Amino acid sequence: MFTDSHTHLYLKEFDNDLEIVISDALKKKVNRFLLTNIDLHTLPELISVHKKYKDFVFPMIGLHPCSVSKTYLKDLEKLHNYIEKFPFIAIGEVGIDLYWETNMLNEQKIAFQTQINWAKIHKLPLIIHSRNSFDEIYTIMKQEDIGNITGIFHCFSGNYEQAMKIIDMGFYLGIGGVLTFKNSTIRDVIKKIDLKHLVLETDSPYLAPHPMRGKRNEPKFLPLVAEKLSEVKNVSIEEISATTNKNIDTIFF
Repeated sequence: MFTDSHTHLYLKEFDNDLEIVISDALKKKVNRFLLTNIDLHTLPELISVHKKYKDFVFPMIGLHPCSVSKTYLKDLEKLHNYIEKFPFIAIGEVGIDLYWETNMLNEQKIAFQTQINWAKIHKLPLIIHSRNSFDEIYTIMKQEDIGNITGIFHCFSGNYEQAMKIIDMGFYLGIGGVLTFKNSTIRDVIKKIDLKHLVLETDSPYLAPHPMRGKRNEPKFLPLVAEKLSEVKNVSIEEISATTNKNIDTIFF
């Protein structure tokens, strides 16, 4: 069995066939779906999907760095009011994005620091979005003294040195469709990383793995990532399943 540690099943891309999407994933032995939030507007739909499929869909709460706008302080306040009302398993996804947005860096930093504090107060893991921003994120995390807080660096695409810094902080690397891309350089890094530091994810509906690249991503494609990881690590698919699920249990459950 597999756990999709990062999916957005509540988005409009799944409005017409969510039941089929989940059914297809279950047939492919993907039996847990961890929903990362984007912002205040996506949270009601996320909660709705969790309520409908709560045996295997688990919700998170957070403000995505690309959703940090002029109203971000009010948005954060409203989001924080939800935390104790629902069984959120993590704060996410949060972080800094300097690929899509460079004008709001200071605001993104404050939002990230605020949500790190939430994780510390509520003793929840962090799901971190780090795009063109590893140094900024790492600096903040060291300054904030995260203590025993763990979590995942979502869609890890960094180098070996960055991977080891993440692992040394007690965090895990989220491995998704990028691993399967023909031009991917991440495989060389992952070869050197022990499986006990890795989890599987889709980021669906985004980043579909090869050979589905360019199509809507779905949790049912997660085994394609697992198969590539099995090949890269030269271990059985059963070991991939057992170890990544054990890592998920350690982080969240």
